[in-house]
Amino acid sequence: MTDLIIIGGPTATGKTELGVQIAKHFNGEVISADSMQIYKTMDIGTATPTEEEMNGVVHHLINELNPDEEYNVALFKEKAVAAIADILQRGKRPIIVGGTGLYINALLYNYELGGEKNTALRAKLQKQSEQEGNEAMHRLLSSVNAERAAQIHPNNIKRLLRALEMHYTQSTPSAKTNLHYRPIYIVLTYEPRAMLYERINMRVDKMFDEGLLEEAKNIYNKKYDETATSLQAIGYKELFDYFDGNTTLSAATETIKQRSRNLAKRQLTWFKKDESARFFNVGAYQNKEIFYAKIIRYIEESITKNL
Repeated sequence: MTDLIIIGGPTATGKTELGVQIAKHFNGEVISADSMQIYKTMDIGTATPTEEEMNGVVHHLINELNPDEEYNVALFKEKAVAAIADILQRGKRPIIVGGTGLYINALLYNYELGGEKNTALRAKLQKQSEQEGNEAMHRLLSSVNAERAAQIHPNNIKRLLRALEMHYTQSTPSAKTNLHYRPIYIVLTYEPRAMLYERINMRVDKMFDEGLLEEAKNIYNKKYDETATSLQAIGYKELFDYFDGNTTLSAATETIKQRSRNLAKRQLTWFKKDESARFFNVGAYQNKEIFYAKIIRYIEESITKNL
């Protein structure tokens, strides 16, 4: 079984920078486990690493698809498994970095994502949607898979019903019996929580300084279908409301910050469910060098223990 280094955690915790440091130390390449960094022309809003930030480390599953193309957990798993095989075949170490917990679990626990269709269940869900409406179905999906619901527009009833169908027909693998890889699973956070939220607020301000408004306007002018997966990324639909004259720029900015904080809360809840994850409070370390040394030592010890 292959050791798989995973760096997860909520937004704005420094996953990208740590991933690069780990990749350099362990002769690795990074595979992005982020549901939105796969898209081109959306670099600022999705915090896709720049060439400078990648610092010579090869990154997979970023800037591969156009904003009007579909991306989901099944496609991620297919692409990630292929990338891992390629990296290992070249004698290097794959390192998974990202905040989309569902994607990480699908890879780690080898979820079967063929999504067999269940005609009776689909008919039942279809009838429920006709009686209760799209918003009710979106709330239902949020109650069972908040991360997936955040990626689907309430008006996209076809994708909503498909996501619910997959949830109800897909068994949840046992962490002890379905491990596809042996995880060295690191989750970053900042405690107290107010420290993380402040970092998120500052990060949103930095995105605007770097040109988020202009980037969002370019996407807006393309007139993509509003239900496209890419347009569910935080930072775009909020600014689209501003471009449509439905809100002020100040209010849109605050909404982006609030939704980013809510996302971080959901991400932490997800990661805490996995017993194999080891949490590290980044803010508890005096400086980055001490923190990076701690993580490297933990990984080295984990690899030795697995021999």
